[in-house]
Amino acid sequence: MEVTRQLVLVFTLLFGPLVLASYAYGLSHAEKPMELWGGIPETWRGYIVPFMFVAAFGFLMYWYIVFFKFDESAVQSLRWPWGESDGGGATRLLIAYFLFLIPSALWIESTILHIENDYSWTPVLVIGTLFLTSVGNLMLGLLAYGSYHDGISGAGLMIVGAVMLGIQCILNDFIIWVYKFPW
Repeated sequence: MEVTRQLVLVFTLLFGPLVLASYAYGLSHAEKPMELWGGIPETWRGYIVPFMFVAAFGFLMYWYIVFFKFDESAVQSLRWPWGESDGGGATRLLIAYFLFLIPSALWIESTILHIENDYSWTPVLVIGTLFLTSVGNLMLGLLAYGSYHDGISGAGLMIVGAVMLGIQCILNDFIIWVYKFPW
């Protein structure tokens, strides 16, 4: 199966809203939704919540550039900074979005599972979803960086979008939240 920009766009149009729906569903059925903050002090929440919106804006900025500013050849030329362009950029982009969106949609449910059951293996599940989300975020950033080195217009804004996303997903969620959560 050939991976095209259109296929990746359809994937993001299906799974992007699924992330939001999973959060809405998770919050609606969690017995104690405030427990999802884990050990994050209430005073820190005023810093973290705005970065959720910064992250969403960064995601949308990156997404818009890739799907509405790049042409098909620019998407196919996406490469890792250490490699050469081989026409497989859409496949790399799909893998990055897959690793970012699917675990993001599973995070809240895995956290609720851990809180409500406290099995010995549930921390691995929760931390694993955040780790994979972070890897996907890094991959998006690396693709943007490779494009920047290739001189593709809009790549600088893609890097900014990936960094905006990374502040929330990597720093706030994967590092701070995991460290502070009362495992």
